[in-house]
Amino acid sequence: MAAWNAEDHKDADCGSQQSTAQRQSTITCPACGHQQTEIMPTNACLFFYACAACKRMLRPKAGDCCVFCSYGTARCPSMS
Repeated sequence: MAAWNAEDHKDADCGSQQSTAQRQSTITCPACGHQQTEIMPTNACLFFYACAACKRMLRPKAGDCCVFCSYGTARCPSMS
């Protein structure tokens, strides 16, 4: 499974940097500590995320809806 790439999922009608900034979250891999800032999708939860450094497939922790809620600096838009 390929890693989720924020560049492939940018909203075409999103014109303000402020709304993009509110959707950013930095994911920290629990295996290697690598951090990467991604743009959270507003219409779906992200269940799988491949770490860019160690390639470990991250999944949400029990009770969390997505990898942003488990490993990100900001909870996903549906949980905020």
